[in-house]
Amino acid sequence: MNYILFACALLLILGVLCTGCIQGSSPASEVITINQTPVPLATAPNEALTVTPPILSLGNQYLQNSYSFVNQSDRVTEQIRIADPSWAIEFNITPLSYNIQDCWFEMKITNLDTHANQTFSWTYLNDTFQQYPMYTTGSYQIDMTGNLVLVKLDVAKRLP
Repeated sequence: MNYILFACALLLILGVLCTGCIQGSSPASEVITINQTPVPLATAPNEALTVTPPILSLGNQYLQNSYSFVNQSDRVTEQIRIADPSWAIEFNITPLSYNIQDCWFEMKITNLDTHANQTFSWTYLNDTFQQYPMYTTGSYQIDMTGNLVLVKLDVAKRLP
């Protein structure tokens, strides 16, 4: 008889749990529907998402020059001495070919005192105007390579 009473109590508890009486609401009222359409990050699958940093104000130039890269083996090296810890690198790219996918540019900046380096690059997917703030004084070597581009480079003190 104890087994029958235990089985009935168990069935009663299961029935209460299934109807949702213990939770205080019916399961149908807990269904949440969200009618939102997803927002795409880019308008087309091949289009890059670019974030434009704020434009920096530049003052006295450490280096201001234009460089033309007409084939993949072109390489230019410049050395400069930076005296102010608040400086920036700015470059503007002009493609020299109608087939813009063949155009590219890369610049490696090495601090000759600490041997720390940074690489900045441009391909047809990026913005042609780029600026980068820098924060360390010292002697620097700038190694540039590219293909079918005209580069206007400006290394200058940043203004507040």
